Amino acid sequence: MKNLWDRYAVTDFYDELTTATGSPRRAARKLVSRLRRFSLPEIRARQAAAELSIREMGISFTVYSQAGNIDRAWPFDIIPRVIPAKEWEKVSAGLSQRMRALNAFIHDVYNEKGILEAGIVPEALVVKSGGYRPECEGMEPAHDTWAHICGTDLVRDADGTFYVLEDNLRIPSGVSYMVENRQITKRVLPELFLDYSIHPVDDYPTMLYSTLESISPNRSGRPCVVVLTPGIYNSAYFEHAFLAQGMGAELVEGPDLYVDEKDRVFMRTVDGPRQVDVIYRRVDELFLDPEVFRKDSVLGVPGLMRAWRNGNVAIANAPGSGVADNKAIYAYVPDMVRFYLDEEPLIDNVHTYLCSRKEEREYVLDHLSELVVKPTNESGGYGLMVGPKATPAEHRKFARLIRKDPNNYIAQPTLALSTAPTLCEDGLGARHLDLRPFVLQGAGNWVTPGGLTRVALKEGSLVVNSSQGGGSKDTWVVD
Repeated sequence: MKNLWDRYAVTDFYDELTTATGSPRRAARKLVSRLRRFSLPEIRARQAAAELSIREMGISFTVYSQAGNIDRAWPFDIIPRVIPAKEWEKVSAGLSQRMRALNAFIHDVYNEKGILEAGIVPEALVVKSGGYRPECEGMEPAHDTWAHICGTDLVRDADGTFYVLEDNLRIPSGVSYMVENRQITKRVLPELFLDYSIHPVDDYPTMLYSTLESISPNRSGRPCVVVLTPGIYNSAYFEHAFLAQGMGAELVEGPDLYVDEKDRVFMRTVDGPRQVDVIYRRVDELFLDPEVFRKDSVLGVPGLMRAWRNGNVAIANAPGSGVADNKAIYAYVPDMVRFYLDEEPLIDNVHTYLCSRKEEREYVLDHLSELVVKPTNESGGYGLMVGPKATPAEHRKFARLIRKDPNNYIAQPTLALSTAPTLCEDGLGARHLDLRPFVLQGAGNWVTPGGLTRVALKEGSLVVNSSQGGGSKDTWVVD
């Protein structure tokens, strides 16, 4: 792959595999050395083999569009991303710390409200959050943990430092693709694994089950754990089935469950009812229980909130955990770390402007062409504006939106997202990427080694979401 690699253009951005002079980074030297031995036709053949494996294994995701719901094969690039283990130790510690603080915040919001009374986080910002659920007031779930699974989006700026872009605490997705990316890479490029000690990711289902087991109200034996899915038409259905199978849990839909007169949850089986101890929900909480939330929901289980409030079933993530999954609340996480843990944050936020604050709003309105503007309760790359790439008409549109509802918008600098070599039509090209590690919390706390690397397959694009045309890479944390 000599000529191909030698033509890889060094950019002004931090590159995950190469230095500013074009030489491989220390942790990536053996990987690059191996890849240099491939010609362009050979590496394309390996990429084709990976895509064939993806189709044969049925690894897919759904894109919702005006034309309907479109199932697509998972987009995958075979050039791995490499992160040194010593560097990852620091990031992992920061993510663990952050998760503990976020759970302390959620528990505080629905109970003592200490951080609100101290004026550190504005109470109005919390109660007006789209994720705040007054129905959860006074609840005390096991280990005071509400968000048991978090997918935290990280970006690496031009200085090579990781920053937190956002926390996903409602129904974070993508972990199955992290595991499958590793399996595909092993299948089509096995020789790359000869030179490295790579931290495993395929034990995630086991760690997830241990987390769910630790919150079970049933302490007398192996708990009955189910994965509650909206059904086959959900964009992440592949992941729901993958995780259920990996944990040895049942994959169920709302009609498969019912709540009895004693507020216990049961699963319908061919052998008769079986009591359910833990529900790993992949259903939006507003559809969980038509008695409490949306009356027209057919995806949830009537009476489920009663069963949960009475301690007869555990739900992960717990209803109400979305109060911390908000891009405005995100700005206060460093303060949460200091308030609840009496520690300094080990990993920093991306600088964030809150449009709810007059001075910051005026700055955003004056600098729309330089900033990324995001609605506080959207995800998946929807509803945002990347200022430098937007038109004047889009700038004017977002100025009107911000003035109309300033609480619904935040803004961040346009980051110099790191790049990595990615196989393109004419060889290797530098493409921007981010990283979504997954953090589990129950009786203990665990962070995946690495995570799901999402890559913008379009040249110059900063939008990495698969729903917006992005792809993914295997992520190696190496000793």
